[in-house]
Amino acid sequence: KNRKKRGHVSAGHGRIGKHRKHPSGRGNAGGQHHHRIMMDKYHPGYFGKVGMRHFHKLKNPYHCPVINTDKLWNLVGEEAREKAAK
Repeated sequence: KNRKKRGHVSAGHGRIGKHRKHPSGRGNAGGQHHHRIMMDKYHPGYFGKVGMRHFHKLKNPYHCPVINTDKLWNLVGEEAREKAAK
């Protein structure tokens, strides 16, 4: 809503603080400098390395779907259940 502010000197942004373009830097700027307190408080562990690197990781070798053992007999079928019961 800018229309109502016409004629008023600083348009609701204050004379002292001033509405400047990017007063604290753009985006995530200053995470290790002037925004350090915020990053440490709300995003701990954001910086640094952890774990081993795996170059050219292919998803296929790691494919390991999980099957619920309760529903195993439904997947196998009635005949296999009767054979196992004997």
